[in-house]
Amino acid sequence: MIKGKVAIITGASSGIGYATALSLSKAGAKIAAGARRTDRLESLQSEIAKSGGEIFCQKLDVTKKADCDSFVDAVIKKWGTVDILVNNAGLMPLSFFKSLKVDEWDQMIDVNIKGVLYCTAAVITHMLNKKSGHIVNISSVAGRTVFPAGSVYCATKHAVAAFSEGLRQEFSQRANIRVTCIEPGVVATELTNTITDKALEKYVESTKEMQALQAEDIANAILFAVESPSHMNVNEILIRPTTQER
Repeated sequence: MIKGKVAIITGASSGIGYATALSLSKAGAKIAAGARRTDRLESLQSEIAKSGGEIFCQKLDVTKKADCDSFVDAVIKKWGTVDILVNNAGLMPLSFFKSLKVDEWDQMIDVNIKGVLYCTAAVITHMLNKKSGHIVNISSVAGRTVFPAGSVYCATKHAVAAFSEGLRQEFSQRANIRVTCIEPGVVATELTNTITDKALEKYVESTKEMQALQAEDIANAILFAVESPSHMNVNEILIRPTTQER
């Protein structure tokens, strides 16, 4: 049970992060929501407050280590602890490598990899000191299956999967810190909005035609992992739409 536990969620302003905040709040967790779009966080705060939940919001840019540290410090100052970290913030500006969209590569590396490292670093000493915690990293089916226009994106998500397994081996047995890697397939979120490579217009349209997963489906998977009994560590959950082949 997670009633009364404190859960940090990055990228909480929309999509999977927003849905996860609502789901964990309904289960009784106190929510610390971070994102760059603070106007969206205000909507989340209002929705959770109306249902009687507790929420703390702060602007968070996961590419800045100082932001991650100050966010976690503020949460601990408010509630005294951090029990769950959901590293959800991520970008997916897919492009063919020959398009040489170097700025987009840098963005993905900064958010999808460095952001996960920085936020995990911000909580790990606290979790080690109390010998408990749960870290949930959002990877992707792209962390298992590589496709041509996703070489850089897939590389970042493979990194998240590898990092998650490394954390599990280092901390689960020794410090009672559980680690879960969630790997969604196509989800109906804003993720494709960052794609600028015009060669991928047909791909974007095909994902819209598919009966995609909903953000709530992934939130439910996260809830299952964090609510599992303490002797049980759900290491990986791979979730595809029924109609998604790869």
